[in-house]
Amino acid sequence: MQRKLAKLEKTLLEGEKGEESKKGGEIDLVQGALLASGVKTGQEFNRYLAKVDRLCQRIADTLCELLGKGSDWEKAKGIFDWLWRAKPHRYEYGGSFRLTQVLDAQLGEKGRGVEGGESEKVGNCLGLTILYNVLAQRFGLMVGAAHLEDAFGLGPHLFTVLYTGGRTIDIENIFPDGFDYRGHRVTLQRGVGGESKREEWGSRELIADIYHSVANEFFALGKWERAIENYDKAITLHPKYTRAYLNKGIALVQMGKTEEAREWFR
Repeated sequence: MQRKLAKLEKTLLEGEKGEESKKGGEIDLVQGALLASGVKTGQEFNRYLAKVDRLCQRIADTLCELLGKGSDWEKAKGIFDWLWRAKPHRYEYGGSFRLTQVLDAQLGEKGRGVEGGESEKVGNCLGLTILYNVLAQRFGLMVGAAHLEDAFGLGPHLFTVLYTGGRTIDIENIFPDGFDYRGHRVTLQRGVGGESKREEWGSRELIADIYHSVANEFFALGKWERAIENYDKAITLHPKYTRAYLNKGIALVQMGKTEEAREWFR
């Protein structure tokens, strides 16, 4: 099964690199996110796929009628509200970004239940966006993401975008009232607050951001080769990811490979 996972990751990284559709293109978000999150064994991989199924079942049991007859807007909001009711203190700046960790936290299984309950943090903006998009896609919704290089004065930020009825709806996963959030659009229109231009992301870019975040952890530990390995995976999936190029260059400098690093600063 380990070979199967390695082959799956190779397919993920070496697949089509063209523009993917807003539905997520050829990439399976949940599988890619689990691989990028560091799942190593087939048993672990299948266990987390089962956790996604379990979470979907809990949502379906509560929102049965809404999911059967509601509009895309109603379904999307129903899922969003359910997640916040289950974990009303779910956002954590600098928190978990791995799908494995946010699944455990959302299900109350982090630390085998020791840290379970309503007060348990679930994840940062990337972790919450990945989780919401995985669930929304499971229920047939067309979702992507939007990336801001700087938001709220805190740096890079991600949130969900719902595509429905020929329009887009922003879903800000870090706020309990963040469904159909207008704040980013208003800020950009007025040109205030220093928020950067939004960039639309799909499943490929979201998975790349997990690899990038993993690389940053290795960078902080001084494990330059492991950091570069994951920066490379992020760049392969998202060739226009400027921050990944820059960070790889810095890691190469740390290794004393100054000349090689110059190529990544261009």
